[in-house]
Amino acid sequence: MNKTQIQLYKLKYFVLLVIMPLALLLFSCSQEMKTIKPGEIWPDNNGVHINAHGGGILIDNGVYYWFGEHKVEGKKGNQARVGVHCYSSENLVDWKDESIALKVSDDPESPITVGSVIERPKVIYNPKTKKYVMWFHLELKGMGYSAAKTGVATSDKISGPYTFIEAVNPNAETWPLHFPDELKTKSYPEDIKEWSDEWIQAVKDGMFVQRDFVKGQMARDMALYVDDDGKAYHIHASEENLTLHISELNEDYTGFTGKYIRVQPTGHNEAPALFKHNNKYYMVTSGCTGWAPNAARLLVADSILGDWEYIKNPCIGDDMDLTFYSQSTYILPVPGYKNALIFMADRWTPENAIDGRYIWLPVQFDENGTPYLEWMDEWSMDFFKK
Repeated sequence: MNKTQIQLYKLKYFVLLVIMPLALLLFSCSQEMKTIKPGEIWPDNNGVHINAHGGGILIDNGVYYWFGEHKVEGKKGNQARVGVHCYSSENLVDWKDESIALKVSDDPESPITVGSVIERPKVIYNPKTKKYVMWFHLELKGMGYSAAKTGVATSDKISGPYTFIEAVNPNAETWPLHFPDELKTKSYPEDIKEWSDEWIQAVKDGMFVQRDFVKGQMARDMALYVDDDGKAYHIHASEENLTLHISELNEDYTGFTGKYIRVQPTGHNEAPALFKHNNKYYMVTSGCTGWAPNAARLLVADSILGDWEYIKNPCIGDDMDLTFYSQSTYILPVPGYKNALIFMADRWTPENAIDGRYIWLPVQFDENGTPYLEWMDEWSMDFFKK
């Protein structure tokens, strides 16, 4: 072996002994240090900020699929101009653009025509029909927020395309569970003053439920939840956003059974996000202040169609009374970890909706087992290994 060969051999040995382990260490660290940074620009695989607002996530074959409102720039950004966007990920940090799962229609007669309002889409899987079912809050074009409908679409493939089925006001000609007979025919003065004590009591008694009995109830901000027994529920702000309704879906998840309850009448809750922990059902909601943030609320019940009670604001620390300048959209259970739940929220920017940011935080539990949320500038899934 000549001198040149010896030098080459030493160089290769140095690379193998020193540089390669260092490179592997750096690679390993880069994989472990993938983090979630609430409120910052979150680029997809194309380097474009993720466009999936008011969304939710469905896990399918170990892959996470994030569905949300596709926003556009400008004052019309909150109208449905494109549809429902879908992204996929294997680690909840790196997201691949799966394109538009549900497209708006060019047919001006369609309920989901361009210019309608499609908000808070959620997708669940029905093992019986082998269909993916999407529900969303739908407002008809040119009607503001007066229609208060919910739309449903299905697909054979999780990422779509989804086929729109119909838009409805839920539970037409059906009374809520445990609704007293004497309130079904109660009369209310036509000139009753809004927000007076008499008016508030009338709402609690079901004045709006009675008003909407024939056409069906209002359904605005919404969420979906599939319980351990496979039954699915549609949770939505109803009665002019004054009362939440939790409605049981049929076996196909594409319609309502007529079984529903009223939650916190006159409580003015919206933005529901429901989860289960230690055999109790929890729901994070917000107050109704338009696009402006407010203090979140935490509700609890022993059964999903049971009595829901207010606990407290789940947020702690700075900006707790503004939910860290965001509003809840979904609570994601993460498999493979103990008690791993992620609070998903949106930081709305109505003046330029496409720039809305995402606030994801781990759900934590105090010594009494009560959930709470604390701000973090940056965190990773390693948080749940503690």
